[in-house]
Amino acid sequence: MITLPELPLDGLKMLTDEVGMLQHSKFSIIDRHKGYTTDDNARALISAIRYNHIYASLESLELVKRYLAFLLHMQEMDGSFSNLLGYDRSLKDKGGSEECMGRALWACGTILESNIGEDMKQVAKEMFDKGLPISREFKSPRARAFTILGLKGYNAAFPTDSNIIKNCKTHVTFLTNLFFSHSEEDWIWFEPYLVYANARLPQSLFHAYNMINDELYLDIALNSLKFLVDTHFYDGVFMPVGTNGWYFKNDKKATYDQQPIEASCMVEALIEAYHSTDLREYIKYALQCFNWYHGDNIKGVTLFNPKTSTCFDGITPKGLNMNQGAESSVSYYMAYLTLKMNLIL
Repeated sequence: MITLPELPLDGLKMLTDEVGMLQHSKFSIIDRHKGYTTDDNARALISAIRYNHIYASLESLELVKRYLAFLLHMQEMDGSFSNLLGYDRSLKDKGGSEECMGRALWACGTILESNIGEDMKQVAKEMFDKGLPISREFKSPRARAFTILGLKGYNAAFPTDSNIIKNCKTHVTFLTNLFFSHSEEDWIWFEPYLVYANARLPQSLFHAYNMINDELYLDIALNSLKFLVDTHFYDGVFMPVGTNGWYFKNDKKATYDQQPIEASCMVEALIEAYHSTDLREYIKYALQCFNWYHGDNIKGVTLFNPKTSTCFDGITPKGLNMNQGAESSVSYYMAYLTLKMNLIL
């Protein structure tokens, strides 16, 4: 266990206006030109729900309502979600990315298993039911993984609904087929590359295992997570894949730019591994990932800004990216609150 000051809501509130969470900033100043995204508001919704679960604050409940209203506004009649909303409240796309749709389903599922009021749960259930059929056609493995995370929440709220397990198996089969297609002796992964939010894939399979109790899901989750650990830790220091080139099989892993989202995803996957196995080594790795935000990284820089409760946008060859946008800051909240909920902070 490590001890940190309690995390206030200031970081989420700073990035949020009456519409929802804005996407980007210049340093710590919101850049309104970039508007809002479903991606960020779905993640912010999950963070606000977790915050409310721990602290039961009226402020966090108000944020839950605001982010949920944003998702409701962005859902199209066919169940899909647009992703980009301008600061002038005009839609900038129609039927957004699969990843944004998967994240929206995850957020709705998170509401369903929470202690949030029934009125919001009813809205989330309607949105989930409307969007779920589209997910069966997703080509993105991450969108499938996000959907499984949402199905986990739905299943917790409605454990007798056999359709949820059926849908979960459909998405897991997609991921396991990818795993067997691309894995080799020295590359135990779902794709011939590592890019962003990699740890969401094994994380989703841990949840699927806990829902369905199929040992194959656990085996693939453990082996793929081990591959991430083997490729992301050097002398006890977490070093996520850099966005400037990523990591393609039989090629060199990019060192920069390292993004906060990767530490957050790894924290959550490692905690799920711990719950599935009771092996405390996963907690050790999760804390090393979290400490990446607090200076235990390749540059020895602190990414969390305690003055604003936001997070810098990453680590570059020259040091910190001084912008403090939505994805980075929400990633920190998600990691912190995951550890807090599991009594590790």
